[in-house]
Amino acid sequence: MFKTVCLLKRRQGMSFEDFVTYYESHHRKIGEKVLPTCVRYMRRYLRPVPNPVTGEATELDYDVLTEMWFETREAFEAAMTALSVPEVAAEIAEAEEKLFDRSKNRFCTIEEHESKLAAAI
Repeated sequence: MFKTVCLLKRRQGMSFEDFVTYYESHHRKIGEKVLPTCVRYMRRYLRPVPNPVTGEATELDYDVLTEMWFETREAFEAAMTALSVPEVAAEIAEAEEKLFDRSKNRFCTIEEHESKLAAAI
């Protein structure tokens, strides 16, 4: 599997609830439509909680961690090529302007290493 992660921040002035609603009712559907080589597409919404030691809660830099899985790097690259088609790129940009602070969007790939814990054995 080849996995990518996007860290995304909602646009200023948008409530967290409106952000989740718009992402799930509109933007998610664009991703499902334009990423045919993606085998799993997950949005993990981030909510701050108080620090267990200090009790302080601070604003997070991001509101959602979006994950996409592809069978191979080639499948990922095919998806990125599909996203660069002018009509598709324009549709995504229009939707993103309504949803994200695009200056803060970050994208990366993931290399996973898992520990075998005694409790899991």
